[in-house]
Amino acid sequence: MKKNLTDYNFPEDLKSMDESELELLSYAIRDFLIQKVSVTGGHLASNLGVVELTIGIHKVFDSPRDRIIWDVGHQSYVHKILTGRAGQFDHLRQSGGMSGFPKAAESEHDAYDTGHSSTSLSAAAGMAVARDLRKEKYNIIAVIGDGSMTGGMAFEALNNIGASKSKVIVILNDNGMSISRNIGGLSNHLIRLRSSARYMDVKKTVRESLNRIPVVGRELTSGISSAKERMKYAILNEGIIFEELGFTYLGPIDGHKIEDVIEALENTKKVEGPVILHVITRKGKGYRNAEADPDKFHGIGPFNLETGKVLSSPQLSWSRVMGDTLTELGRENRNIVAITAAMESATGLKPFHEACPGRCFDVGIAEAHAVTFAAGLAKGGMRPLVAIYSSFLQRAYDQLLEDVCLQNLPVVFAIDRAGIVGADGETHHGLMDLCYLLSMPNMRILAPADGGQLRAMLRYAFTLDGPVAIRYPRGGCEQGDKEQVFHGGNSRLCDGSDGDIWAVGSMVSHGLKAREILAAQGLHVGVVAVSEVKPADRTLLEKKSRRIFTLEDGMTIGGYGQYMGAQLPPEYEILSLGWPDSFIEHGTPAELYHRYRLDGEGIAERIREYIEGKA
Repeated sequence: MKKNLTDYNFPEDLKSMDESELELLSYAIRDFLIQKVSVTGGHLASNLGVVELTIGIHKVFDSPRDRIIWDVGHQSYVHKILTGRAGQFDHLRQSGGMSGFPKAAESEHDAYDTGHSSTSLSAAAGMAVARDLRKEKYNIIAVIGDGSMTGGMAFEALNNIGASKSKVIVILNDNGMSISRNIGGLSNHLIRLRSSARYMDVKKTVRESLNRIPVVGRELTSGISSAKERMKYAILNEGIIFEELGFTYLGPIDGHKIEDVIEALENTKKVEGPVILHVITRKGKGYRNAEADPDKFHGIGPFNLETGKVLSSPQLSWSRVMGDTLTELGRENRNIVAITAAMESATGLKPFHEACPGRCFDVGIAEAHAVTFAAGLAKGGMRPLVAIYSSFLQRAYDQLLEDVCLQNLPVVFAIDRAGIVGADGETHHGLMDLCYLLSMPNMRILAPADGGQLRAMLRYAFTLDGPVAIRYPRGGCEQGDKEQVFHGGNSRLCDGSDGDIWAVGSMVSHGLKAREILAAQGLHVGVVAVSEVKPADRTLLEKKSRRIFTLEDGMTIGGYGQYMGAQLPPEYEILSLGWPDSFIEHGTPAELYHRYRLDGEGIAERIREYIEGKA
């Protein structure tokens, strides 16, 4: 073993390492990950669980010729170490540093950019067909977790791959846990498989024995198909769901025994057509704090190595305010129910689940289903709330439009992580929700400036008879007035003779800072707190100065600025301030606001440039 992981020439050096050396390497990688992520923060538990599996993949396959696709991608840290990027972990997920997800622009070993769940199999299917049409020879390996396998898109891809008979190697990383507990029939099926007998060995032996019989062997093999079906179900149904879809099923195997992993991966290469290797792993393996609480260590900030406690001081979070308020409302009104797509703890719903048993529904990684499920609940007389990240809600666009808005159903959407989120980057920023929600008839959109206003908006939302979206950012929030009441509309915070900043939700603080800077430079702008984004509120338009500077934590194209501009009389000027028409990289929110001139200083500078350009 070399002293540092950076001393290796990975992945080439793996090829010559024996099993004992690979075992030592697995310990070194775990120590490395725990040390590095404790400083930078990141996705720890999932990566600790795939160390041996990833070593095996790079031992057996030949990246980048063989294409490795990581579903979601948060578990790709070990892959990055084994493809020569160990030296970049000091700046993991930091501005200008290495991404926490696979990025083709970062390395030729990252075959496909991922960040959301259940996409790997569809991508693998397309890549396999492209390979076959071009008559090329290489392996395509998709690594997908049991949580991601609950997504409907994964089932669609499995069906397509099985029917096409293209050679795709699917590795099912079964750790019994996505971010929240797994839901549904497939999850229960996988639980049964963990303790079942090995059907594959029996099936192979029977087939080979029959085929060796002269003349009638093949006919016998075909003729006992019905008997074979009965045999399948007699041997504890192992792998049946995958075999019926057209896959050869291998496993389950212990994903922490390197020799077993390597042998099984070698066997996948020998199988003709699509194959699934079922690997059992333990999330957080090798770090006792992560093993004890893998949910907490799924994605975590910098933490104390010994205790596992997060180093940042605790602060009231938007998610906590939403969850606590919903719990209060749920105790008052038994018709209130909550829905999450495998994100119960992260979205703040755990208190509601505990206080209102039987009324909190985790549908798994199935955002489209979650929205239409909520529509059905509303049709049945309940008052549903869907708690969901902004970047994941976009996966249910059609259901929002056709199932909720078209019928004007009273569904409340608690849209968490709206706006810039920081270290997780392009795939997780919540910059698109205003763009599509504003275009939906019947949808009312609210944006709180502080925790007190979020509480008031939730109460208000449940009094309305149509759909309501409440968007709020990631992280901590100001407490605000816990007793305030909200009845819709916006509020003028201060007047100005040179124009007004109409700041959406939490961007009010940025607008007030910009106003202060401009005042010191002799320019006087007012600030309007936009709490009700839609429908448009024109009652606060200033007649003296007909300049509007809209400020939003979202894309300007299709955003609030363009929406408001369509509502204004023609004599008004409007400047839209928000995120540009590009995918925003990872970095801290403060860094990104500054870089894109959306902090107080940048906003003031842009407004001054606009006013002076018009003078």
